[in-house]
Amino acid sequence: MTEYGRGPGSEPWHPEDPLYGDQGWGGQQPAHGQNQYGGQQQQPYPHDPYAQQQDPYAQQQQYQQQPGYGVPQDPYAQQPQQPQQPQYDNGGWGTGQQPAAMPYDAQPAADPYGGGQGGYGETQDHYGTSEAYPPPQPPGRREAAPQQAPAQTPDWDPEVQPEETHPFFTGTDDSGDGKDDDYDDHDDDPRESRRGSRGGNERRGKGKKKNRSGCACLVVSLILVGGLGGVSYFGYSYWKDHYGAAPDYEGSGSGSVEVEIPKGSYGTDIGNILKKQGVVKSVDAFVAAQGENPKGKSIQAGVYLLHEKMSAAEAVKMMVDPNSQNLLVIPEGYRNAYVYDLVDKKLSLKKGTTKEVAAAKRSQLGLPDWAVNGRNVKDPLEGFLYPAAYPVTKETKPEAILKKMVERSNEEYKKLDLEGAAKKYKLDGPWQVLTVASLVQAEGLTHDDFRKMAEVVYNRLKPDNIATNRKLQFDSAFNYLKGQSKIKISSNEILTNPDPYNTYYHAGLPPGPISNPGDEALRATLSPTGDGWMYFISLDGKKTQFTKTAAEHEKLNKKFKEKHGLE
Repeated sequence: MTEYGRGPGSEPWHPEDPLYGDQGWGGQQPAHGQNQYGGQQQQPYPHDPYAQQQDPYAQQQQYQQQPGYGVPQDPYAQQPQQPQQPQYDNGGWGTGQQPAAMPYDAQPAADPYGGGQGGYGETQDHYGTSEAYPPPQPPGRREAAPQQAPAQTPDWDPEVQPEETHPFFTGTDDSGDGKDDDYDDHDDDPRESRRGSRGGNERRGKGKKKNRSGCACLVVSLILVGGLGGVSYFGYSYWKDHYGAAPDYEGSGSGSVEVEIPKGSYGTDIGNILKKQGVVKSVDAFVAAQGENPKGKSIQAGVYLLHEKMSAAEAVKMMVDPNSQNLLVIPEGYRNAYVYDLVDKKLSLKKGTTKEVAAAKRSQLGLPDWAVNGRNVKDPLEGFLYPAAYPVTKETKPEAILKKMVERSNEEYKKLDLEGAAKKYKLDGPWQVLTVASLVQAEGLTHDDFRKMAEVVYNRLKPDNIATNRKLQFDSAFNYLKGQSKIKISSNEILTNPDPYNTYYHAGLPPGPISNPGDEALRATLSPTGDGWMYFISLDGKKTQFTKTAAEHEKLNKKFKEKHGLE
């Protein structure tokens, strides 16, 4: 960068230039801070980092204080002036401050260039003529002189690079004050006017470029605003789709909808089923409501009676309430005869319909291979209508619900080692284990009763049992063959009936199960107590008392007969 403030790079001089050659450019370079235009102090340009910031007005004021200088001087005219030497501070570069005024009686330092006054001679001023005024500018800043304009000025110079117009490339200030950003904005500095007259004229004259820059900024701003608006819209849409509240109905809905939830369904599966049948508005709303309800994860497979257009929260609330489920519930210990009646009633069928279907299609319901269909077995399905809750609809057929019950019993029995229990307690396969479990379920009242009752059965089946001679003597088996549930049974009646299910008459187990045992009775059959229990009796029908000897049992039996008026 030169001391005229030009940018890097050279610019050729044209032959048409009146100063072409060595007219006034004698090849001498003035000292830094001095002016080679007749001794006048040269104002540094904005981009010269080494130029000292001189105040021309301060120098004129110095001369005005001298005798004979009362008239203001033209700063551009050639005037006698003391040469200004660069100021240094401790051997460093100049501080940029104006040196103190030199007294008149002080001898100026010798001018090695021959300029100035004081007997050193005057250097010829090549620009003292009227043709050379105003002082010429360096090539990068020169404007064509109107007096000597060339005959033909080329419209485009191939060696001159086109000037950038955007403030980003020109380095101009967008604030509109015409100043470069390299200057400090000091309003009280008189040098700002000087800078404005020399360093800022060219920039201030390019108003159209400023306007174009403003338009460009406006366009860019509009694009940015539009882009931000688009991003905000898509961002909001993404947030609403992924994190916003899911669509949902309000209230408890209306009407009645029967919904069946298959086994193994998860929250999203249930939500899809409910949405397809018009119960909830969205799957996400149902999943969210299920997570918020403390019992939401306990929804089981089944058929539910719900409403149309329910809020997801209300749907979950109803589904966790057992009363809202359209289920056929089979209690533990129910005989098949009772189960058939429950199916007829639930499906609004004629009484006896399900029993007939069970007898006609028993081979198609999926009984296991070890199930016995002997001549003395009253119902081969006894013990295979597993006690549980089964979903049903108005369109459910009896054979369909019976098949579900048999499938469920097979699943539960596979979880237990019925084969191992049969070998351990010397029984004839899983069929007899299931029969023992049905007796335990029918006679026991509590979980503790079940284990003790299982031990009583195994002890009485032992070959060395001389107390009952391997007879079980269970009233529940007699009631089963009679299709009744009585506590008061006369000794004459029970001891004389030869039916295979009468354990008072026949030793050993009955031909088959007498009820449908539940999980507790099944597990107790596989894990009985080992305390030696042989007898049991319930005096009030609520509590079972167990004894080990015939004498203890006879005392309790006497009390039972007295209480119920039996012989």
